[in-house]
Formats: sequence, structure tokens, C-alpha cells
Amino acid sequence: MGGLFIIIKNQKINKKSFLYVKKSCKIYLNDMYQKDIGCEEVEKKIHTKYAILGLLTIGCQTGYSMKKMMDESLNHFWKISYGQIYPTLKNLLDEELIMVQEQSEPGKPDKKEYQLTSLGWQALQNWMETPIQEIGVEKNELLLKLFFSHHQSNKTTLNQLDHYQKKLQERLDTYHAIEEMIRRTYGELEDAKFWLLTLDYGIRTTQAASEWTHDAKNLLQGGKRNGKSSL
Repeated sequence: MGGLFIIIKNQKINKKSFLYVKKSCKIYLNDMYQKDIGCEEVEKKIHTKYAILGLLTIGCQTGYSMKKMMDESLNHFWKISYGQIYPTLKNLLDEELIMVQEQSEPGKPDKKEYQLTSLGWQALQNWMETPIQEIGVEKNELLLKLFFSHHQSNKTTLNQLDHYQKKLQERLDTYHAIEEMIRRTYGELEDAKFWLLTLDYGIRTTQAASEWTHDAKNLLQGGKRNGKSSL
């Protein structure tokens, strides 16, 4: 056959053009959904190491207390599974960045309490002072589905957007509850203002996502957004 042709939206494009479109879509989808898995996992492990070191500076000295703090705060912006805690602690012990003491309690298993060493403090400080290399890429299932939504009815897409907006509101309610708890329980701590700043980022980005969802539904229904014509 002379020349390969692909049909995209009833238009013929040659192989060279198709490969260009494919490459462009790959770049866009990676920005929208996820980057290279291998690099992402390596980077996550590196930062998780410093997350554990950081937790030791705020009184989380056991695996259990770390897990509790992660569930209540860190996992809203930096996911760490419970299964990562102890392997990471072991690696930090091997690197002499932390030390461990076993505490005996009558009728209970010995409890291991971890502390930063001077090397650990220095490693954490160096990491804190290093500028971020790139803005993290968000994985967003709604955006991934929306990108291909010409394959489904507007009604289905609108239903998904409605569901997404409800989830965003649930997240906002959770964030506001956390904010109230921090102000009530930890308001006097120096750390609290930084916790609230971190939380404020989550509140604002969730509010922005909710506003975008409202506009997206309006556009799909033939309305306008900020004076712009419908799609």
C-alpha cells in the first residue's frame, strides 16, 4: 500500500502527521494525568525519606504516631502508605540519620522510639533549603475521562461533573474541620501557622476546582463563562 493513512474525526492524515499528533497528545496527557512512572516512584521514595525525618521533629517518634499524623494531615498532599514507614525507618537507621530506643511497658510489647541524629538534622535542613525541581503532577481521573468525553453523551459527562463537585465539597468540609481543629488544639504552637498555610493551599485549590467544575457544566449546557462563548 502506498502511504499509511489514519482516519481521525473523518479526516485523513499521513503517517508523519499522525506521529506528531500522537507525540503531542502524549505530552499533554502526561502533564494532565501522570509523568513517567519510574521517575515518579524514585522521586516519591526520596521525598518520603525526608517526610519521615520531618515527622520526627514534631513529636512523632513511633511508627504508630507517624501513621496517625499521616492520616490526619500529610496524606492530603503527600501520600505515604503505612507499609512505607518501617522500611524507610530501617534505611534511615542504616544511614545513621536516626537512632532508636526501645521503651518497655508492663504487659505490652516493647515500643521503639526514634530520634534524629545530628546527621539527620543536617540532611533534613539541606533538603528543606533545596529549591523544588518541578511542580508536582496531579493524577486526576475526572480530567482523564473528560479528555475523551466526545465518546459519550453530554448527560453522562454532566453527571460525572456533578459527582466530582460533590466530592470537592466533601473535601472542603474536611479541610475546614481540620482548620478548626488546628486552631483550637495547636493554635499556640509555632508549627501551627505553617500547618495552616499548607491547609490554606488545599482549601484554595479545591475552591478553584469547584469553580472550574461549575463553569465546565455551564459551557457544556451552552452557557458562557466570563463572557466567553460556549464550546
